[in-house]
Amino acid sequence: MQNRYTEADRARRRANLPYPTYPEELPVVAKRADIARAIDANQVVIVCGETGSGKTTQLPKICLELKRGVGGMIGHTQPRRIAARTVAARIAAELNSPLGQAVGYKIRFSDKVSPESYIKVMTDGMLLAETQRDATLAAYDTLIIDEAHERSLNIDFLLGYVQRLLPRRPDLKLIVTSATIDADRFARHFAQDGRPAPVIEVSGRLYPVDVRYCPLRGESEEKEDEDIEQAIVEAVGRTITYRSGRRYSRVPSRRA
Repeated sequence: MQNRYTEADRARRRANLPYPTYPEELPVVAKRADIARAIDANQVVIVCGETGSGKTTQLPKICLELKRGVGGMIGHTQPRRIAARTVAARIAAELNSPLGQAVGYKIRFSDKVSPESYIKVMTDGMLLAETQRDATLAAYDTLIIDEAHERSLNIDFLLGYVQRLLPRRPDLKLIVTSATIDADRFARHFAQDGRPAPVIEVSGRLYPVDVRYCPLRGESEEKEDEDIEQAIVEAVGRTITYRSGRRYSRVPSRRA
């Protein structure tokens, strides 16, 4: 296996390693020390974090704190292109780095990764495609496979591929994360020397949601269309007048 960086490159990257800070209000930050210890001591870690826990944006920063990203990039996969872009932008902002420098992203038709990048956010399909050119994924020293519960073909192929790759890459760390996951099953899948991979559970943040129904009273299909438009305007007007918490309006689609 040919490593991407020379010793001089590693020394330069180590010297320029971003120093992360953490928003204390995120539940995952309370588990930061436990997660860091697990990553440091194990090749594979399973993180179960509910929606709103902050795992997607904070786990790459925890890896940076462990000096990951020096011998290779921290690869961070997302199921969708828009998620890859927004996650990369958020992490870059939290590290006070312009997007494309310390943190970059790669999706179809767009590559915002530079030689100075420590974290590379990409779709799982992009990482899978890279295995055709780089069978050992030597460009990375850490992989974070996010949203594993979606169990798409790309994610399943990646999990199987990386599981076979790990014995050949003892320096590679793998973190599998999800909002809802069969943790025991994944832990057994990535067992090493008969020991299941460690599982860390993180609580999420939930906000109260008020559901208000506004029935339409259209007498005809044409009248109903007019009522829908007026109902949207009125719902938005009522929503923006609320002052406490975050409020969202969702208008269901028309019946088939």
